Amino acid sequence: MHQSVDRHVSTTARPIKVPGPDHPIAIERNINRVVVRVAGRVVADTRAALTLSEANYAAVQYIPRKDVDMTLLERTDRATYCPYKGDCAYYSVPLGGERSVNAVWTYEDPYSAVMWIKDHLAFYPDRVDAIEEQPGS
Repeated sequence: MHQSVDRHVSTTARPIKVPGPDHPIAIERNINRVVVRVAGRVVADTRAALTLSEANYAAVQYIPRKDVDMTLLERTDRATYCPYKGDCAYYSVPLGGERSVNAVWTYEDPYSAVMWIKDHLAFYPDRVDAIEEQPGS
């Protein structure tokens, strides 16, 4: 998943870290079609996903916001901070019920090292029915 720290109101400066050999982050265009489903509905369908690989975490598909049915999402109050990516906001997918609370995250103003994920959303695999990768054409 993505590395994050719950954000608490604080007067101390938050650390900003740059990916490197000790904590690599790679972002690549996914050549496959990526489809996300919740409760039998297609929530996202794209041929322009970005695959973010970070350190030893599982790779994550970041889907362009334009390819997500935003009418099926509901913004939540949850917010976290990643020293490598920045402030993170969350959405729930009400169709999925309790399981899909805070199922989606996004970095709306990511740090420059990962600026390509701006205007993209990612989904927790265990909070949606499926994140399918299909060979694209």
